[in-house]
Amino acid sequence: MLRGKEWSLARQLFLLQIAVITVVVAAGLGAAIYQARHAAADNAQARALSIARAVAATPQVQDALLSPRPTAVLQPYADQVQHATGTDFVVVMSPDGIRYSHPDVTQIGKRFLGHTDAALRGESVTETYTGTLGPSERAVVPITIAGTVRGLVAVGIVQSAVDRGLQSQLRTLALAGIVALIVAAGGTWLVNRRLRRQTHDLGPRELSRMYEYYDAVLHAVGEGLLLLDRGGRVQLVNDEARRLLDLPADAVGQRADALPTLKALAAGEQRVDEIHLTGDRVLVVNQRPAGGGSVVTLRDHTDLQALTGELDSVRGFAESLRAAAHEAANRLHTVVSLIGLGRVAEAQDFATGELALTQRLADRVVESVDEPVLVALLLGKVAQAHERGVELVLDPDAQVPLGVADPRDLVTIVGNLIDNAVDAAVGAPPPRRVEVGAWLDADQLVLQVADSGSGLDAEQVEKAFARGWSTKTDERLIGRGLGLALVGQAVHRHGGRIDVSHDAGAVFTVRLPVRARVALS
Repeated sequence: MLRGKEWSLARQLFLLQIAVITVVVAAGLGAAIYQARHAAADNAQARALSIARAVAATPQVQDALLSPRPTAVLQPYADQVQHATGTDFVVVMSPDGIRYSHPDVTQIGKRFLGHTDAALRGESVTETYTGTLGPSERAVVPITIAGTVRGLVAVGIVQSAVDRGLQSQLRTLALAGIVALIVAAGGTWLVNRRLRRQTHDLGPRELSRMYEYYDAVLHAVGEGLLLLDRGGRVQLVNDEARRLLDLPADAVGQRADALPTLKALAAGEQRVDEIHLTGDRVLVVNQRPAGGGSVVTLRDHTDLQALTGELDSVRGFAESLRAAAHEAANRLHTVVSLIGLGRVAEAQDFATGELALTQRLADRVVESVDEPVLVALLLGKVAQAHERGVELVLDPDAQVPLGVADPRDLVTIVGNLIDNAVDAAVGAPPPRRVEVGAWLDADQLVLQVADSGSGLDAEQVEKAFARGWSTKTDERLIGRGLGLALVGQAVHRHGGRIDVSHDAGAVFTVRLPVRARVALS
């Protein structure tokens, strides 16, 4: 059987609030009516008591009680007081309760219905009692003559008269209750309207399922996810974002500019595939405005960047082979031409001389560097530098044993330092030269790259190694302007250090702790 769509959370809360408000207003109105009724009864009793005391103190009444025929005087007087005061009965009686006056003359001479014991003791009595005229609020007061109770006077107001006087108050209270209910219902409707917008008119089950799905996706997604409000405060962060940015456990609620790895995100500007270098990671960051704040996604491209560096070295080596093949073809044509001209000796000297030069370079690199990836990188960089008019030379005493450091980090460090050195040398007057050295110093591997450029001052060095943001300017993964920052990142990851000095050009010296002791042969 198909079930209809459940009521939304906002609608359920609205109905519940209306019910609560109705009960509260009804209870308040009932309490007000109850209090008003009691107040009216108390007022009627107080009024009757004051009239009864005035009647008891009247000399005419006292004289009549001492006369042989009290009724002849008291009945007309009682009627006069009753009409003048608006009460329903004024009864004067003997101490035994025999009536001398009554609105119904047939009741004269009969016994009074009510409590008179306290009045006979000289006290005043107020009560609600049902007599010959029905329920009434009454007061009984003793008439004392010469210190002796010689009679009693009872003044009363029937409850129907009290209720008639209360009706106007009840109408006011009912109107106030209706107004209060309308105002409360209107306020509840406005709150409900806002709640419906905020909950998108979803029911409790739908909201519960949405939270479960959201929580599952948030912790299972492979990308880092951050939500910042319009004030730049972190409102949401998933596990991957905490790992990638090394965020503290209490990051939620803090301002982004108060967290070192989030300062650049605090402004909430839109970013598309920007590169962010942290202490040991390369992150691709996207940031887009959303809901008054911004959504930030993070992708870890550290391993991909390392592989890209290796690919760049292989590509450089392939380009050097292509250039070498092109040069070999030129040399071959030259040798063939010399032989055709009958100059065999010159052809032999030319061919063996070029071959020896190339072989000496390759042998020097292979003898000095045991790491194959670094060998390929250096040979490729030599060819690239040659094509740009820069002489790249390897120190004759250079030595890099196998396994002394992570090959990927060696490629990152040496490759980026050589690229920056070649760029610096190209921009300087000839001779354009880059020298690469490497040696072991106790438990450290020392890498040194020097160029013939204009060098760097202290301020330029600080900016060159600063970690930060860089927008891609081409189709490659890592944008330009990050070479030295990547070098600094790799050195920092291994606990090493970088020194920059100025000797004709810039001299970069990197010291890395070796992974294991290596014996030199």
